[in-house]
Amino acid sequence: MQWQQKIPYLLNQPIGVSFANGTGTSGVLCDATDRTLYVLEYLYHSQFALKQYDYATIQDIHGFPACQNPQRY
Repeated sequence: MQWQQKIPYLLNQPIGVSFANGTGTSGVLCDATDRTLYVLEYLYHSQFALKQYDYATIQDIHGFPACQNPQRY
């Protein structure tokens, strides 16, 4: 499945983004247009930024997996 086909299932979900240059980022997938992905990313303290990425720079996107055997403290 091409990553663009995953978008409807991943909207408003935490995702990881792999870029064609070998880097990546993570955040919440807020929106997508024909050419741009909008990801809400954590910066620091209580600050977040809505960043936009052109489709040409993206290699793949993945939803976060569920936590396995969470420890309670």
